[in-house]
Amino acid sequence: MLTDDVLSSSAIEGEIFNPIEVRSSIARRLHLEIAGMVPATRHIDGVVEMMLDATQYYTNQVSAERLCRWHASLFPTGRSNMQKISVGQWRLGPMQVISGAFGKERIHYEAPEATRLEQEMNAFLTWCTTKQRIDPVLKAGIAHFWFVTIHPFDDGNGRIARALGDLFLSRADESAQRFYSLSRQIEADRGSYYDTLEKQQRNSSDITLWLDWFLNCLDRALTHSEKVLSSILFKAHLWNTLNTRGVNERQRLVINRMLEESFKGFMNTSKYATLAKCSNDTALRDIQDLKAGGFFLQNTGGGRSTSYRLTQTIPS
Repeated sequence: MLTDDVLSSSAIEGEIFNPIEVRSSIARRLHLEIAGMVPATRHIDGVVEMMLDATQYYTNQVSAERLCRWHASLFPTGRSNMQKISVGQWRLGPMQVISGAFGKERIHYEAPEATRLEQEMNAFLTWCTTKQRIDPVLKAGIAHFWFVTIHPFDDGNGRIARALGDLFLSRADESAQRFYSLSRQIEADRGSYYDTLEKQQRNSSDITLWLDWFLNCLDRALTHSEKVLSSILFKAHLWNTLNTRGVNERQRLVINRMLEESFKGFMNTSKYATLAKCSNDTALRDIQDLKAGGFFLQNTGGGRSTSYRLTQTIPS
């Protein structure tokens, strides 16, 4: 889920990272041993450091110094793409959110002037550190919106706003363990995310519109997480049973392939033989063995159309 969070939050801003590098960077920082870990770029390490600092140390105070550290970790070279930016400090110039081709630009939002940033951020940080009689999940949504509306940095405001949201959600959960990714769901709903932000920023100080969207997005994230976790737990239980019983490498390869989301259709002898790089006779023996163990179920039909599916009930 942490890997998903880092990948999705960056993808919202148009940055596509290598999932293996992200997973490797997270694993090193969580002191998890993963075979064949690959080194990650400084940029990926920086994003991971920020996300982990937000979720693993959610009880720590939100301060200007901490936010500036997050910003510096996002831009280790002092540049956003080819452009030099002010790193680890509030922006010094104007900030507009613009889209469209040159000469046909559309201004979606204009942030407060740089001269107001100190005052605006002091008010925001005071609110972050003061206890209010407010549901902590709502506080996550308000913090996200307020920060991205102030837009205090030259770049990276969206990612930091989402990290802040994750920090307050961790406080709501009272746990550093992440079992859902709000950024993944925001990335899936990216169009409505930006539309809702723009409508709300052009509206009054009543942010019900934004909070309604935020809570519905969180609900979808939790629903997706439930499906993912159910799948993970099923795979873990299945492999615990299979490893106790014993399977050969061909069977292991094919079952892992069938457990992937991208796998379509059912298994048959010729498909098994192609995946496992074995003869059809060997494939049939492997399939019959898995069928006898209750791991493969035969679909209706026979002859050349005989096919099999993985059981959804783990044999005892």
